[in-house]
Amino acid sequence: MRLTDVLDRGGFDLARVLESTPDFLEHPEHHHEADIASVSLSVKQPLDAGRFQAWISALLQEKGADMLRTKGILDFAGQPERFAFQAVHMMADGNGIGPWKEGEPHESRLVFIGRNLNRPQLRRGLESCIAA
Repeated sequence: MRLTDVLDRGGFDLARVLESTPDFLEHPEHHHEADIASVSLSVKQPLDAGRFQAWISALLQEKGADMLRTKGILDFAGQPERFAFQAVHMMADGNGIGPWKEGEPHESRLVFIGRNLNRPQLRRGLESCIAA
């Protein structure tokens, strides 16, 4: 499985969304439910891209309905670029966004926004992606 099997699926194509839901941007009232929370995680060691892809794919498949938004900057082992990752429910996308800035710590940071988020389980999952 490659990252492109999960990413580059067109899930963030606004034109496509507006074709199927023309009033998507016309919601004047915006309420958050009380059970929505966020979990922020970071690891200083580089991640294995294959392990991350397998983990995030399985996580979004299993918990996608509860995962409202996931986003982050990732440091993949052997890759000179920062990788920007984002997902809405089960739709994920990402790409390289240029080299790390001088002096910038090379660490991966992910934020999950959703319902029924299990911080220890998410932490263990991310840590299982650390490159050997």
